[in-house]
Amino acid sequence: MLKVQNLHVSYGQSEALHGISFSAGKNETIAIMGRNGMGKTTLFKSLIGMLPIKSGSLTVDGRELTALESYQRVAHGVAFVPQGRLIFPTLTVLENIQTGLENSRDQRVPDDIYALFPVLWDMRERKGGNLSGGQQQQLAIARALVTNPKVLLLDEPTEGIQPSIIKDIAKALKEIRKLREITIVVSEQVLAFALDVADRLLVMEGGHLVHESARKDIDPGRIKQYLSI
Repeated sequence: MLKVQNLHVSYGQSEALHGISFSAGKNETIAIMGRNGMGKTTLFKSLIGMLPIKSGSLTVDGRELTALESYQRVAHGVAFVPQGRLIFPTLTVLENIQTGLENSRDQRVPDDIYALFPVLWDMRERKGGNLSGGQQQQLAIARALVTNPKVLLLDEPTEGIQPSIIKDIAKALKEIRKLREITIVVSEQVLAFALDVADRLLVMEGGHLVHESARKDIDPGRIKQYLSI
């Protein structure tokens, strides 16, 4: 469903991603782990089109998306939940979700959104800025899901969220896969969360992918070494 080949991304003259290649199948979740500054956010921003790709290719469901703008990639099935969530604080929960429906013929929020995140139904008239960090994360995921994506990208979804809510988000991601059969790619530093949701785990270091293993083969001690400073 998602295929990234030999991806190079630069900030000016400084190359940040050095030939990244990986793929993810339909209804598969992969976690990309690594310390801060290793290139995870740069990778995600390049996949959604916020950063230009210097060379390499990105395909989704067999379609080449490398040259497309962000909104065109969304139209072809890529959704992005950025680090820090970036919801609209002065809009209500419902209005935030509806921003994801801007280009949809049907402006109605799908029923399964509220089934996945019941708290959003209860708080649909509340301003987004008045939600907790965990509730804002659920709102950001809901806003991405209403675009009916084939591939969902989540950048550091557990950042700044209390452990009980992290478990709720993990449960929701597994339920999303079950209901939607979509591909999920999540960047993460919390190993327990990654092990809970992902079928495969990749590790980034210095703009390179340096490790990959299936969940059943993961050596937690080795992964923690990559994540330690």
